[in-house]
Amino acid sequence: MPRRIAPLNALRAFEAAARHLSFTKAAEELNVTPAAVSHQIKALEEYCGAPLFRRLTRALLLTDRGQAALPVLREGFDMLAAASRQMTRPVDDHVLTVSAAPSIAGKWLVARLERFRQRHPDIDVRLDATNRVTDFERDGVDLVIRYGSGNYPGLYVDPLFQTNVYPVCSPALLEKPPPLKTPEDLSRHTLLHVDWTSQHATWPSWRMWLLAVGVEGVDAERGPRFTDAGLVMQTAIAGQGVALATDVLAVDDLAAGRLVRPFEICVPVDFGYYIVCPREMAETPKVAAFAAWLQEEAAQTGNETVTP
Repeated sequence: MPRRIAPLNALRAFEAAARHLSFTKAAEELNVTPAAVSHQIKALEEYCGAPLFRRLTRALLLTDRGQAALPVLREGFDMLAAASRQMTRPVDDHVLTVSAAPSIAGKWLVARLERFRQRHPDIDVRLDATNRVTDFERDGVDLVIRYGSGNYPGLYVDPLFQTNVYPVCSPALLEKPPPLKTPEDLSRHTLLHVDWTSQHATWPSWRMWLLAVGVEGVDAERGPRFTDAGLVMQTAIAGQGVALATDVLAVDDLAAGRLVRPFEICVPVDFGYYIVCPREMAETPKVAAFAAWLQEEAAQTGNETVTP
């Protein structure tokens, strides 16, 4: 039997207005006038035979009927968007576009990509090293590796690394004064900081680490700041200070002797690295192959983690 569906333009207007609780913001998102949004919603309310919004003097609220319909409608639009991505995705299936933060891309992933190429010579990896939020449809990205809490609604999410955090420095730094034998000695050394914007505030800070290990008397705010953890690691390798490192970012430099851990104390954190992609892409052959390979490499890295 034919489906009975309300006009799609009216449904789009309702979903946007309900999400923003504003006709004006919905109009900006849809690139129409507020009057056009209001007209579409009135038409939808006539179609439904009941109001969907309570229009107050300075506020817009959903009625019970509107509130009940919103999550189902949002899921429907998400599915339509997924179908659109499938239909418009380039047919060049031998190219896999991966997005990863520059830190994990440069300090871990690039050194291992040749092993993936040898196992899957039919797949060409295109690596986009960026910290910006990925729009899978707009950017043409198949899979991302992201650091965070793992809360990425509407997407396929698979944990890759959970992290421990500990100080690292150049071995040359330990050979000259002042000494660096206990966390309290950090008060006489330069601390190197990752200075994220607020949307990346999950990266461990010196203040957090010092508080976790119970160290006082160290100024946790002084020292150079960088917008990428990889740059902080390189600065530490150059002997210019002490950095906070995670297992995955430090493992190769520790193994090669470019960095050392001056003391054994480490702090586990709740955040980690995750494989993230649209749900409809998770089972495609190239994405599934790359995700499985990432998990193998992550397990191997866990086995290689160097301790003092």
